[in-house]
Amino acid sequence: MADRGEREADVWLSDEQLAQLTRADEIEDLHLPIPTQMISNGEYMPVAQTDEQKRVEARIKELADVASKKLGVSRRKFLAGTGGMAASFLAMNEVFGRFFNVEAAEMFEPEAHAKNGPPADLFVLDDQMHMQRSREPGPLFFLAFAQGPTAKGSGFSANPLNPTGSAPDEFGNPWAVLNPELVGKPITTDELHLVNFIKEVFFDSQVTVALLSNNTLGVFTPQGQPPRAPQNFTESQIASGLTAAQTAAVRDFVNKLAGSQRMLAHGQLYPGVANLPYIEQQIADNKPDSWKGYTVSTSAKVDFDPHSPMRMWRLDDEAVAYPTYELITKHREQLRNHPGFWNICIHKGFSAAPFDDAEHGNPTDIPKASRDWPHFNFIIYHACYGGPFAPGQVTPFAWAGPMLGNVRAGVLRNGVPDIPWLTQFGQLCGNLRNVYAEIGSTFATTAITFPTVCAHNLGQLLKYFGENKIVFGSDCVYYGSPQWQIEALWRFEIPDQIREQFGYPELTKAAKRKILGLNSARLYKLPGAAEASAHGVYRPVPADYADHIPAALKTLLEFPGFASDEFSRRRSVYVAAGGDPSNERYGWVRTRV
Repeated sequence: MADRGEREADVWLSDEQLAQLTRADEIEDLHLPIPTQMISNGEYMPVAQTDEQKRVEARIKELADVASKKLGVSRRKFLAGTGGMAASFLAMNEVFGRFFNVEAAEMFEPEAHAKNGPPADLFVLDDQMHMQRSREPGPLFFLAFAQGPTAKGSGFSANPLNPTGSAPDEFGNPWAVLNPELVGKPITTDELHLVNFIKEVFFDSQVTVALLSNNTLGVFTPQGQPPRAPQNFTESQIASGLTAAQTAAVRDFVNKLAGSQRMLAHGQLYPGVANLPYIEQQIADNKPDSWKGYTVSTSAKVDFDPHSPMRMWRLDDEAVAYPTYELITKHREQLRNHPGFWNICIHKGFSAAPFDDAEHGNPTDIPKASRDWPHFNFIIYHACYGGPFAPGQVTPFAWAGPMLGNVRAGVLRNGVPDIPWLTQFGQLCGNLRNVYAEIGSTFATTAITFPTVCAHNLGQLLKYFGENKIVFGSDCVYYGSPQWQIEALWRFEIPDQIREQFGYPELTKAAKRKILGLNSARLYKLPGAAEASAHGVYRPVPADYADHIPAALKTLLEFPGFASDEFSRRRSVYVAAGGDPSNERYGWVRTRV
């Protein structure tokens, strides 16, 4: 069972589910460039490592051993470079079929990697990034999804969402390891904090601008009492990774240090008339660049009774959501310095709720809201992807049914495989001018576990939304540095047979540039988006950034208050790392059935 002190941060998974997970950074024995086991960011239950992923893992090791000896370097050094990334994609193509554009020469020749890998001038705006406040371990599910059945001390013995083994994944395995590089590694949550966040985002990846997100989740646990829904936003924030103030403070620190706009910050969308003062406070104090909300969370305060619980809500609820929209609209002056102020980013999908409940991921509440508020951009995070949950099921994992099963069995929705929620979202909202699809976690989890599903996801989003209305998010640093996702998306190709059969557009390099950054740059009206990452208007974060963290920011990030200075300690870890990519993941992996 999970420790109750940590469980207060959890809202998605039960103690029983957490008992089958291990934090990804706890069980590492090999630093692989790309995860070979599904990692959960905590919003859904991961599947265990499949047999095919085990073969990918073994093949990466084989290729790394041969190539490192030929190059005269250690295996770890090889895996940390471009050759290791190429070996990973080669192994995936051997096992899954050709989904990634890669050549064997890339393992040995940087010039070959430069031809097929992400170009140096690629503009990347990662619009879904996460870190934890200092000393906060974060929801256990975030740090367990990335490991697997070999997690130490996890107490897991079966796939929690497929306990009987009756719903195998695409490759027939009921349980597989997502990230074997974490096997055997002791748990540490420092990787989710500010110093390492900056390193993995701005030093170990090609991210040009990072949008730091937060959440309005929360299972509040009063002292000595069982968990319950929060009664106000203050109780909710106690269980959240970052408060709105912390999110804005990190943005301001990084931008001041870099001397350019390298970070954006979400405000927290708590709807309901009783929450309006807090929305007003955020506008005055934090100046959000955009807003992040969860219709699936208990975050709406619909009355002024201090003891009534907050509840879930709908985007088109005129009594609950619309007063909040009106307040945000009233502050149009914010658009002058924060052009994305009217971007409303909403979590949809990856929910343990009843499958067809619009309050829990289903997109039926989007059309009316988008038409009633045409000046807003509704950016739907995860593209409504139904994730691991099957119809009518809260915990059993049934990928083979609603996901890949629909592909194989020919279960169609208007001519294309019915990928729960995502297909419905595309057909219902793709033609709405101000609705966008975001692919955080949706891409990461399927590209390495269910590449066929990934191809249909991207194909359908291109078919219904078009390449101008899809945006990239990584959900990192829960998945480690976002660079592997940038590489994977740049190389990913929808097989011709799938495109021709279902009328999907080609995922061209021009489309990838738009998805990886240019579309979001337009939504946030960022200058110089065509210029390369740390060049032009985007200046680099100085290497000694940890020494510049002010005491006030350290204190703020210690919420709700601790005496220790986490950042001073993390500075020594960073220096000891020598600036090398760690290739670590910090989410959750399944390790027991």
